[in-house]
Amino acid sequence: MRVVLQRVSRAAVRAEGTICGAIETGFLLLVGIATGDGEPEVAWMAEKIAGLRLFPDAEGKMNRSLVEVGGRVLAVSQFTLLGDASKGRRPSFVGAAPGPIAEPIFNRFALSLSALIGPVETGKFGAAMEVELVNDGPVTLVLERLPAAP
Repeated sequence: MRVVLQRVSRAAVRAEGTICGAIETGFLLLVGIATGDGEPEVAWMAEKIAGLRLFPDAEGKMNRSLVEVGGRVLAVSQFTLLGDASKGRRPSFVGAAPGPIAEPIFNRFALSLSALIGPVETGKFGAAMEVELVNDGPVTLVLERLPAAP
């Protein structure tokens, strides 16, 4: 599982011309599900994101969590995060889990995260989407927890 996390002052996602998720202060998560991802990766990633202290305290230091600032999360599935462009000019996406496998894992991740921080907004899985955001800071992290090799 690979997640690009951006601290935002606002973010929204549209599918088929309609806003399907929007937040104010919080995290925009672009979420890639890898082949072999399962409950260990979902649980680790949800716990990691819920506990990250990326919001400023009274002294301006990143010391406060999403829950402490009353922030929200917008999670958007994005299989292209698992693209491998190390060879040639066309990325390979063989590391990304196929949609029928990735969708329930993505949904489980959103539910796991919501149990820790409150409601999670999402995009529309598998749809062409437009994401708008105002990156606050800017603060951007790449978080990764790939499944263990067999």
